[in-house]
Amino acid sequence: MRNLFKMIAVLASLVGFASASTPVEVMVPIDQIYSPNGFDSNDNAEIIVEGYLPNLCHKSPKSEVVVKGNVIDIKMKSLKYESDNPFCPEMIVPFIEAVDVGVLDKGVYDIRVNGKSIYAKESVISVDEASSDAVDEFVYANVEYVAKKEGSRVVELKGYNPSDCFVLDEIQVVDNGKDVYSILPKMKQIYDICPMKMVPFSFEVEVPSKLKSDKVLLHVRSMDGKSVNSLFFNGQNM
Repeated sequence: MRNLFKMIAVLASLVGFASASTPVEVMVPIDQIYSPNGFDSNDNAEIIVEGYLPNLCHKSPKSEVVVKGNVIDIKMKSLKYESDNPFCPEMIVPFIEAVDVGVLDKGVYDIRVNGKSIYAKESVISVDEASSDAVDEFVYANVEYVAKKEGSRVVELKGYNPSDCFVLDEIQVVDNGKDVYSILPKMKQIYDICPMKMVPFSFEVEVPSKLKSDKVLLHVRSMDGKSVNSLFFNGQNM
């Protein structure tokens, strides 16, 4: 009988721990909204959200997007576990999340992130009219990450292209006049047939000094229609 009571007590404690370990979705703090220029009405537009998880009880930040008229409503949430969970040490975890808001018509859109909460932030994004019916007018290099050099304004775009039939044509840099440099590594096709051949590349780009913000976002367009995003602090990497 005593063993039975012990078994019941153990099971009850396990059930209690499992219940305490069941996460709930909560909004997370937002530091900055970045709105890159260079999207047109044929692109999948992106908005970049910088925020942080208050501690390790928060996991897996994700976005929910609703576009209604010229308003983009974004909720940035995480899974939160109970604060007495032994696996939740007090440590802030920063994140940068590229939020896909889909193909938008030409115009200016209001962005609202975590609206009607203590973490609410607002911004705007402008979408240009596409000059052709193509899904994307350019093929971009398959950039995987941005390498920075301490104390330098030069960064390297690194990755692998899936074929040697494309070579770099030009790297265009445009800004939003505030806090984002959009880097567009445009490729050109030199062969009619593109054999599968992984080709590594490293392209150097000097970050302009036009924008005066202490912290700017490098928004690098990539071949898969997405982007690689990295913060740049006063010419120093971080």
